[in-house]
Amino acid sequence: MQIPEWLKPALMGAGAGAIALAIIGFNWGGWMTESSANEMSSDNSRSAVAMALTPYCLQNSKNDPNSMDVLAKFGEAKSYKRRGIVEEAGWATPLGAEKPDRALAEACQNALAENI
Repeated sequence: MQIPEWLKPALMGAGAGAIALAIIGFNWGGWMTESSANEMSSDNSRSAVAMALTPYCLQNSKNDPNSMDVLAKFGEAKSYKRRGIVEEAGWATPLGAEKPDRALAEACQNALAENI
């Protein structure tokens, strides 16, 4: 079978164009893989839930009979230890959950730090 002479450069050009299109699409065009999209979606939903539950956490801190002691400890603690204090106090544990939510504890810690 005879392959036309013009076909080889046309196929190489099409291949190079496909590679260039993929590089441009994934780097600058906003394309992403399914796993990246799922990860981004999970992160965004976790953040939204934490932001929605932050008032719940702040209300728990106000209703806690030991809140003055915990807030004093919170104010004296380094910033990297504050999330643990909020978690230990139980303020970042949503209703029905057995352990505190990390994202909620982070959001609550930031809100408490602003109010101190």
